[in-house]
Amino acid sequence: MAARITALMAAVAFVLVLVSSATKVYGAFPASLTLGRVFPVKGSTRIELRKMMARDRARHGRMLSSLEAVDFPVKGSYDPFTVGLYYTKVQLGNPSRDFYVQIDTGSDVLWVNCDSCSGCPRKSGLPISINQFNPSRSSSASVVSCTSQICTDGLVSSDSTCSGSGCSFSFQYGDGSGATGYYVSDKMHFDTIPGGNSQYANSSASIVFGCGMTVTGELTKSDRAVSGIFGLGRQSMSVVSQLASQGVTPNVFSHCLRGDGKGGGILVLGEIVEPNIVYSPLVPSQPHYNLNLQSISVGGQKLAIDSTVFSTSNGKGTIIDSGTTLAYLAEAAYGPFVTAITESISWSARVFSSQGSQCYMITSSVAEVFPQISLNFEEATMMLGPQDYLLQQDSVGGVQVWCMGISKISGQDMTILGDLVLKDKIIIYDLANQRIGWAKYDCSKSVNVSTTINTGRNNYVNTGQSGDNKSAMHGASTRLSVIAGAILFSVLWATAFS
Repeated sequence: MAARITALMAAVAFVLVLVSSATKVYGAFPASLTLGRVFPVKGSTRIELRKMMARDRARHGRMLSSLEAVDFPVKGSYDPFTVGLYYTKVQLGNPSRDFYVQIDTGSDVLWVNCDSCSGCPRKSGLPISINQFNPSRSSSASVVSCTSQICTDGLVSSDSTCSGSGCSFSFQYGDGSGATGYYVSDKMHFDTIPGGNSQYANSSASIVFGCGMTVTGELTKSDRAVSGIFGLGRQSMSVVSQLASQGVTPNVFSHCLRGDGKGGGILVLGEIVEPNIVYSPLVPSQPHYNLNLQSISVGGQKLAIDSTVFSTSNGKGTIIDSGTTLAYLAEAAYGPFVTAITESISWSARVFSSQGSQCYMITSSVAEVFPQISLNFEEATMMLGPQDYLLQQDSVGGVQVWCMGISKISGQDMTILGDLVLKDKIIIYDLANQRIGWAKYDCSKSVNVSTTINTGRNNYVNTGQSGDNKSAMHGASTRLSVIAGAILFSVLWATAFS
């Protein structure tokens, strides 16, 4: 009997420790934030891959204490046949207005269309409203002067120019499209869960962003129009840098872009916590998120490509860019890459060219036919499955047509990893420690986010796919109670009949 009582007391103590530990780590079971999901564009027509590649090539010219986790809803898709971009909602001004903007880690500046903008679309083929910002209708807006420190910093990174007394911007694209305007300072409103607290809250902070007065080229088209661009680059004018410098958020952000038909995903200012994440250091003194790509392997075989092809220098290197739909290899690497893939599946596919792209006709599962790809970076490897480098064109009568989604930039040795590669992965942009992290992940699931940077303790919040906050908190409490009850019952049962 004494042994039974001892076992019973140990079981109760274990359950109490389990509940206590969970409460310490998660506060009072942190709320889960609901993120929106993309709605496929009905009646959309398939566009030619070469047009999507042309659009990507054109936009490459512009790639020029206790903290809070900030969560942004994500919609859109990498799929060029439906949307071809990921976007989020930002709230600006007082009173606040909603603006849907493209998520772009290849540029630094958040800018939105403003009233009287020339060329700005007034409607979109996406299921969103297109609004224009009017500084005169916001009680907290002010024009940024050329003498301000942030404008001076922007001059160094080519994110700002000075005309008269105002701080302005001019972003030009290779096909002649672009955006010009001036900078304003105003409130950004966002959803947060403070570190160490379970309460979902609305917060705000003053930031500097662009007021777009003229757009040209692709930015004028309404089929996939958004209200601006959310630049998340590593320079001082990015929202990430501004909020971190104010002590509002940690100097790190993360995204997880969903790659299935529903699209959407997660974007959070904070570090997603996942045990399988690996990190590669950023190349120092670069304007973009440059990594040291050292080699490529196809099906476990390292390709015979001179490593200098991937070295970072003027106009060369490897960039992580969520504003690019597809992906691009340096021209000298592209040929060996495609050849290796084609040779590895020649026995099970019919190979042909379509609109300049290498295509394959198969009757088996794409995962069974095509090899795994290894992108070997400094200190870390990124694994790509077939759907991370191929795009499905058609499927008729059991026959599937897949084409290379990774292309080349003729005459350039630039490698750009866009949404095709970045989807279905947690990607962490750790500016505080100058590194990029990643791990394969189901982006339809919720994630834990750390808001701790060099504070000596860990604060976690949870964000993702769950329902409203009260339901999420109740669900977490219920799950823990069920687990604890099951453990206690099991021990009691074993003790009673031992």
